[in-house]
Amino acid sequence: MSNVRTDCEGFHRRDVLTIGSAGFLGLTLPGVLASEAKAKAANEIGSGKRAKSVILLWLAGGPATIDMWDNKPDAPEGIRGEFKSIGTAVTGVQLAETFPKVAQVANKLTIVRSLYHTIPSHSPATVFMTTGNKPTAALQYPSMGSVAARMLKTEVGVPPYVTFGDIRNGTAGLAGYLGTGYNPFVIEGSAPTRGEGKAAAGGFSVRGLTLKGTFTLEDLEKRDALLRKFDTGFAGLDRSNDLVDGLDTFHQQALEILKSDKTRKALDLTAEKPATRELYGSTPFGQGALAARRLVEAGVRFSTVTFGGWDTHSQTFNAHKTRLAPTADQVLSALVKDLDDRGLLDSTVVMCAGEFGRTPKVNKNTGRDHWARSMACVLAGGGFKRGYVHGSTDASGMAPATEPVTPDDVAATIFRNLGVDPATELQTATGRPMQLFREGKVIEKIVG
Repeated sequence: MSNVRTDCEGFHRRDVLTIGSAGFLGLTLPGVLASEAKAKAANEIGSGKRAKSVILLWLAGGPATIDMWDNKPDAPEGIRGEFKSIGTAVTGVQLAETFPKVAQVANKLTIVRSLYHTIPSHSPATVFMTTGNKPTAALQYPSMGSVAARMLKTEVGVPPYVTFGDIRNGTAGLAGYLGTGYNPFVIEGSAPTRGEGKAAAGGFSVRGLTLKGTFTLEDLEKRDALLRKFDTGFAGLDRSNDLVDGLDTFHQQALEILKSDKTRKALDLTAEKPATRELYGSTPFGQGALAARRLVEAGVRFSTVTFGGWDTHSQTFNAHKTRLAPTADQVLSALVKDLDDRGLLDSTVVMCAGEFGRTPKVNKNTGRDHWARSMACVLAGGGFKRGYVHGSTDASGMAPATEPVTPDDVAATIFRNLGVDPATELQTATGRPMQLFREGKVIEKIVG
């Protein structure tokens, strides 16, 4: 969850469940058969195991990856920044000194240093990174979380896709042309702090899914039955409205979550050992990541946990030292270690990224500006190689020097690891064929 609600372009936090009017999709039979065949082949690669879930740690605002995962200690003073490089658990791989805990788990990570795109504006860049498709005014592409909700089977009683805090107002993080039935369930509130226990006020909950006062599940089911009788009475009306169909899907999921205690139990962090909670830290970002791990155990397919404030046009090094890096270092390292210790890392993809990087050249305000032509992201688990660095940037960090990849390539690779062919073709309500990731190509070298 983010403690910063705006960025330099003036976007404000809004409800990510804002209802769009895009259509509902269906797979053609040939598409189903082709997808199943290719997914089976993908599952036979390597160990034969496949990923089941994804946790996206979203660093909103555009993190300066040149000061994190791709240091340039030999660059001129106006580029290399203030941070020294330190060794990691992988021989020859270095990170910024502000990430000592991540350095210790580098042998479990894939660091992609040659990621790039061409959109240095927050909102469309966020759409590109979180959907795996270049944004266009003609169509709203679904977020990766919505695609996971659509393409992967989820157990009854748990939401397929959740977000902790909003990625951004507008379309990012939403279902786009998949329809409202695949929008995320938003987790709000915060976990009780140490010593508060179960009786503490607040706590994590799914937005809008609580039973108030003496209202019981039996009351809810009676009300739902009455609602369905009214629906039957209107059966003669036009039911082709995709918005209505999407709301029906979302409504049914919400009812199942309320009837089950799986999600409620997963969000109860007081069930965790104090040492585990301390491993993640007491920040909203840390406790959100811990809750995301518990939701993975409950069967949730895709979770996004947002940590904002990375739009550092001024005093970037101070912001990294005092606030940004210590939190990101603790949370990313804790999540990877915790998943691995529990035997969950092989089946869970962890992705840590933002919408773009920052300029190699430090500006007059001791900050770095928007820079999409070179950036980096960290991947772990779910079929990705361990202890591997993919690609490189030039000596000044201006652009990829070797093995360049784009956001759609990363998205395609994640979904191939999930057993979903990235070339799967869907049909919109108007019959328009739509490939999951139009231009994305699987990055074979990063797959374990």
